[in-house]
Amino acid sequence: MSKKIQQRIEQLREKARRHNYLYHVLAQPEISDLDFDRLLQELADLEREYPQYDSPDSPTRKVGGEPIEGFQTVPHRQPMLSIDNVYDIESVKEFDARLKKLLDSNDDLAYIAEYKIDGVAISLMYENGVLVQGLTRGDGQQGDDITHNARILRGVPLQLLGDNPPAVLEVRGEVYISNPDFAHLKAEQEKAGEHVFVNPRNAAAGALKLLDPNIAVQRKLRFFAHGSGYMEGAEFATQMEFLESIRDRGIPTTPRVKLCESLDAVLTYCDTLIEDLHELDFEVDGIVVKVNDRALQQQFGNTSKSPRWILAYKWEKYEAVTQIEQIGIQVGKTGALTPVAHLKPVEIDLTTVSRASLHNRDELNRLGVRIGDWVVVEKAGKIIPHVVRVEENRRDGSEREFEFPERCPECNTVAVQDEGGVYIRCPNPDCPAQLRESLRFFASRAAMDIEGLGIKLIEQLLAAGLLTSLADIYRLPQKRDELLALERMGERSVDNLLAAIEKSKSQQLWRLLTGLNIRHIGSSNAQVLCKRFGTLDNIAQQTEEQLADVDEIGPVIAASVHQFFASEYGQSIVNELREFQLNFGEPVEETSGDSGDQVLSGKTVVVTGTLTRFSRDEIKELIRSQGGKAAGSVSKKTDYVVAGEKAGSKLDKANELGITVLSEDEFLAMLN
Repeated sequence: MSKKIQQRIEQLREKARRHNYLYHVLAQPEISDLDFDRLLQELADLEREYPQYDSPDSPTRKVGGEPIEGFQTVPHRQPMLSIDNVYDIESVKEFDARLKKLLDSNDDLAYIAEYKIDGVAISLMYENGVLVQGLTRGDGQQGDDITHNARILRGVPLQLLGDNPPAVLEVRGEVYISNPDFAHLKAEQEKAGEHVFVNPRNAAAGALKLLDPNIAVQRKLRFFAHGSGYMEGAEFATQMEFLESIRDRGIPTTPRVKLCESLDAVLTYCDTLIEDLHELDFEVDGIVVKVNDRALQQQFGNTSKSPRWILAYKWEKYEAVTQIEQIGIQVGKTGALTPVAHLKPVEIDLTTVSRASLHNRDELNRLGVRIGDWVVVEKAGKIIPHVVRVEENRRDGSEREFEFPERCPECNTVAVQDEGGVYIRCPNPDCPAQLRESLRFFASRAAMDIEGLGIKLIEQLLAAGLLTSLADIYRLPQKRDELLALERMGERSVDNLLAAIEKSKSQQLWRLLTGLNIRHIGSSNAQVLCKRFGTLDNIAQQTEEQLADVDEIGPVIAASVHQFFASEYGQSIVNELREFQLNFGEPVEETSGDSGDQVLSGKTVVVTGTLTRFSRDEIKELIRSQGGKAAGSVSKKTDYVVAGEKAGSKLDKANELGITVLSEDEFLAMLN
């Protein structure tokens, strides 16, 4: 009987650890919160009844413990330095140039880009896989011992997953409170007549300094790891390798971390992270950029205050509290039904804000927004304002739930949800709202850049029946008299508009491809496709597999592009635009023979140093044209390294890994 009890306890502990990992690290829970609580309760009951089987690393130990008498100050085994901050893109470029100068090389550096969590920095020390200590950052040289509260951090394992853990592993990261949990905390504080915290960071910092972990656990503190400190028995070649390793061992890492093979890739990804800020349920105040290669990190070293190989690109955050007066639905250019909060006008960063997108139904539900709610609206730099959280403590019972419509508010078509996605769309291609938004986007600076064709004129043209499709824009020169009859359209305005339309016919192909309003295709992906295939017709003829094989495209984008050009609508609009002789691109030089017979078919090539015959873009295009992949960093998967003058660390790494190194002449000879 005793053996069976012990086995059951171990079984429950293993289940609890697994479900903690699924929930906090992978964000893929398999059971409900209620079922998890029941599992944990059964384990706690058994441990209480059979104390001989108790264990200090049991998942039940994460729900509290004995209060401590005070904090002890403990030295860090390695200093916890701060990070240099910059507030503009030019400074990020200067950071990259500075590192290249230190290496005396123009080679692209591979970076990690990730959100900068607006939390409280701590370190967690594991010995032989068991959490033994938690320290605050303090002054960087020493911090307060908060082990009693580190143990209750949600998602942090008391024992690492997997076999053969490192002898010593120090993980560093940020403690935070999610926005929904903070909203509940504020409401409870207000109800109890307590002092109300200003923001989630202050609440998290205060919770870590509580002497009683039973009180701290009520704050629902969470943790994201982003770096390392002192280690024994573990080596990692890259930052990404380290993050993947600790994630596999059950430690949650900062979401949306990405390896970028060059500074340009970093800047592009920064734009993506900023655009997606509304999806986060936690506070961020910037984007951290760090060199991926850990040997280079050591080589770059530190200043007295911060590492040279890491930078925080931050923005000024401006917030205001205002009330949601109404919630409406806006139909976008792809038919997406977007809930929009109509706000009591409030000034944020010298601009008056009266509207904020709520993005989709899931976002609306996650925020828990109701009509009449008081909400925190944030505007960071030039980012579109977005609702951060609801001020639940200000609810008085008059608020109303918003019912998401089942039909398109513009054409009354039954809306459908994307398969496996969050967006709900109007599937009617003739929906007037989709046409209006498609026309506006087609004429915008991001696409065909037709000056003068703004939304007010588009609405006039739609009302007059002069626009019924994208191609109708190019029929407007034949309808000059009808244009002159419109309100506020004199001869000069009409002539300027027609000149801008004529000028747009010669816009680069990527602008036209962007303007066609294909899902998942923005200017960056459009340029990649146009560079690879040359003409619109060539892009349209590719299979999904051929499109997905292009670097930076992938299966989702490939499926969307193929679907568009295979559809009746896509073929119709392309044929219509062809009549007006828009720029459909120029064929790229085709390589002879089957791609499988090309010298570099399936090979990965890294170019380092300065070449005499090619620019960096030209050599990369040559590699792709011969069936190869042009990569930015050397790894075990690299097949060849082409080394020019002043080849730097990439050449050293190639030699270290035994990768074939070719001079420029040898490389060209290999390609015949």
